[in-house]
Amino acid sequence: MTDYWCERAWLGDGPVDHVLVRADDDTITSVEAGAPPSGHRLSGLVFPGFANGHSHAFHRALRGRTHADGGTFWTWRDAVYRLAARLDPAGYHRLARLVYAEMAMAGYTAVGEFHYLHHAPGGAHYTDQNAMGAALIEAARDAGIRLTLLDTLYLAGGLDATGYLPLSEPQLRFGDGDLDGWLDRTGLLAETPLVRIGAALHSIRAVPASFLPTFAGFTRDRPVHVHLSEQQTENSSCQAYHGCSPTELLSSSGVIGPWTTAVHATHLSGVDIGLLATSFACFCPTTEADLADGIGPAGELTEAGATITLGSDQHVVLDPFAEARALEYGERLRTGRRGRFNPASLVASATHHGYSSIGWPGGGRIAVGAPCDLVAVRTDSVRTAGATVDQLIMAAGASDVDTVVVGGRIVVQDGRHLAIADVGRELAACIEELWA
Repeated sequence: MTDYWCERAWLGDGPVDHVLVRADDDTITSVEAGAPPSGHRLSGLVFPGFANGHSHAFHRALRGRTHADGGTFWTWRDAVYRLAARLDPAGYHRLARLVYAEMAMAGYTAVGEFHYLHHAPGGAHYTDQNAMGAALIEAARDAGIRLTLLDTLYLAGGLDATGYLPLSEPQLRFGDGDLDGWLDRTGLLAETPLVRIGAALHSIRAVPASFLPTFAGFTRDRPVHVHLSEQQTENSSCQAYHGCSPTELLSSSGVIGPWTTAVHATHLSGVDIGLLATSFACFCPTTEADLADGIGPAGELTEAGATITLGSDQHVVLDPFAEARALEYGERLRTGRRGRFNPASLVASATHHGYSSIGWPGGGRIAVGAPCDLVAVRTDSVRTAGATVDQLIMAAGASDVDTVVVGGRIVVQDGRHLAIADVGRELAACIEELWA
């Protein structure tokens, strides 16, 4: 048994004073409000662990390197391909280990990794066909956070009015040849106490429609994620070739349902929003701003019944507070009104771990039976001083995270990662070598 005494803790929809959290290994066994100090003291405000619902770990090496020449999402993608070509399993592990450590220091205790970098350049298979996925699993273990590996089906190089395009040279390492190849490879992946295996469709651009019903049938019992309507071009290509929107195509193929997370969900029609009413929508506001994607209809999706979660995607920043605020700020800019998402609903979006989203039942709560994932945030920094604790999410930043507990074990203390002495220095060296 381990006791964590919280000066204040976020229980349900708001902060409560003097909360004693008792854990047996990974799981919270009791939560007592108004308790006297006992065990490890966590100062400030203790949130449930934050969930990063959408990550491409290797994109972290692009931060601060894609802004000189302007361009669009499609020109930015060229840099992604150049970076991907430089990674092998050892390099992927080294980078991801540090990215996940940076996440932990920011307060993320779980990450949904949208993983499509499967094979060697040119598409050759490593001896272990899941060597790249194994690198991510080991990296998360080293960093001490939960991982949901969303192994991604990627079979086509794009879609235009004439149909599906073959994989380009940089994309060959993303593909498994066909659906059976993907199923055979992913069938070898195994879960552990801190690892869940989910599934993903890269996008309707990357998976021909003929494969969608079979994919849906094989993945109904686990979280399924898909990039959806991030770009207007995707919508127009799908309309030109299939005569419907990407959401309509996925829905008619059985892919859309309560187990589905639509990532970005930026350019949706009213019909699309209705079809997503029982699903999840993972917004990545800092990436969507960086890539000039647009601002998605988060408010309308919520009103329809969809659950909004948050991710950091390409890691322009790794800061759950920044992503949460950007969700609300996007709504303000789009609608001219404040408070579409109040602080309590932003905390809910930022901490949602649910089984159907990234596979962790009970995650995102400080409650009996939930995973013991806790994030203590300072209330006395220059950023948080003067803020009321119930609105701290609108003032704090990643640098205010003091202590992070994952599965009942402290992985970050006094803002420092306990297993990796200097994450920043190692990241700098790793990224410089990748681009050298």
